[in-house]
Amino acid sequence: MLKREIYLSKIRGFYDSDLVKILVGIRRCGKSVILKQIIEEIKDREVQEDHILYINFEFVEYEELKDYKKLNQYVKEKIQDNKKYYVFLDEIQNVEKFEVVVNSLRASLENISIFITGSNSKLLSNELSTVLSGRYVLFNIYPLTFKEYIELTGRDAKEDSFWDYLKWGGLPNRVQFTDEANIKEYLHSVFDSIILRDVVERLGLKDTVLFNLILQYLIDITGREFSANNTINYLKSEGRKISTETLYTYLDALCKALIIQKIYRYDVHGKAILKTLNKYYMTDLGIAQIKNNNFEINKSFAIENVIFNELKARGYDVYVGKTNSGEIDFIATNRDEKIYFQVAYLLTDKKVEEREFGAFNEINDNYPKYVLSMDKTDFSRNGIMHKNIIDWLMNTNWHLVPVLFCHFGNWCRFSFAILAFGTGSLLLFLTYT
Repeated sequence: MLKREIYLSKIRGFYDSDLVKILVGIRRCGKSVILKQIIEEIKDREVQEDHILYINFEFVEYEELKDYKKLNQYVKEKIQDNKKYYVFLDEIQNVEKFEVVVNSLRASLENISIFITGSNSKLLSNELSTVLSGRYVLFNIYPLTFKEYIELTGRDAKEDSFWDYLKWGGLPNRVQFTDEANIKEYLHSVFDSIILRDVVERLGLKDTVLFNLILQYLIDITGREFSANNTINYLKSEGRKISTETLYTYLDALCKALIIQKIYRYDVHGKAILKTLNKYYMTDLGIAQIKNNNFEINKSFAIENVIFNELKARGYDVYVGKTNSGEIDFIATNRDEKIYFQVAYLLTDKKVEEREFGAFNEINDNYPKYVLSMDKTDFSRNGIMHKNIIDWLMNTNWHLVPVLFCHFGNWCRFSFAILAFGTGSLLLFLTYT
């Protein structure tokens, strides 16, 4: 079993906290596996098994506990002493008024640590934020990163593996299949369950044909600015006439079900988030593949999608950067950290190279700037770092190895690497070329 350290490392510090731990992610992305890995780590601390309570609300044996009052009573009856109890409620959105029982358990029992998962981001974030009033911490869980995919499959981190990952996505269970027909069948079953349970049943939107049409269009324009008018015209050409309001209702439903993710633009000069001309990216490219309107997904935009998902999995807030003359593919922020990214398939000639590196011309700050492509030659220049995409995806410590450029009459380069040797111990290398 792949240990998903990218998430466990963030959650461990909250194991004993009275804050409710919420894990949110698209169906079948591995939330339940992470819960089980947390349980194993808690058991390793010699916690008694009867002090660990796991309930998966997709299991028939817990059907009665979907009544929030019965769930509340069931959990409280399990608390027999003053020692710490760990309660894991998997796919909690299947419980009526789940937010009420979670808050009741948290408020009435001092010796309880609650973990919950769900497949509907809006449901969890909005309703719990109102009831819990900041007494929770949320962790967004994504399908496998490319590095996790390599670790799980045992494949070499080479281009054939990358194209397989790009084509069929990172839902963990899909790697069990090698035949494309079986992979497609599995991905269709996941998508159908998302639409049925998280859209039709929960949101009451039953026009699945319209969902498919909208999603196919979004896949076709991945990485490009979204236009409601263009979308409505496309739907009209497909024989579906809808209002702008209806379109946004279905877009919101696709976002709530975590099939797509909205990314806002950020005005680099005005330092403000813009709410217009946003873009959409797929949470999993395997779903994009089976719902794609064309024979083959555009590789350039699919690569861009992979980088976006990777940054999100690493914990960054991600925006499209707007400049006076154009845009930056991604601005990734995390607390005081900011990093700029341009993403290209290949830097095939000087014109493409100038376009990608020139996107940073209007940015005068000292935050790191990257151009990512499939090229194996290093094109780094003028303080802008170039990285091979596969190398970047496999190196989770990439942000600790910046390259600095300083001007002393002519350009001269200083580079330094920070190596960690345990808490509080750092070694710094400085070289001049």
